[in-house]
Amino acid sequence: MTVQQTTSELPVTLADPTRPPRPAPGCDVCAALDKQRARAEKAGNVKLATTCEIEIRSHSEHGASQP
Repeated sequence: MTVQQTTSELPVTLADPTRPPRPAPGCDVCAALDKQRARAEKAGNVKLATTCEIEIRSHSEHGASQP
């Protein structure tokens, strides 16, 4: 007889890497980076837009607010 193991842990949910990160609520740094990211994206500057996304994701106040 085979015993099936189950876990009570919730599944891991990862953010969609193709979508820009959401700025942390009330964080002026994240908001400024998001505006800069949007301008860069509109201008076709993918490198700058990506750099801003990395900065937003790594900003200390941004932390675990990502889905």
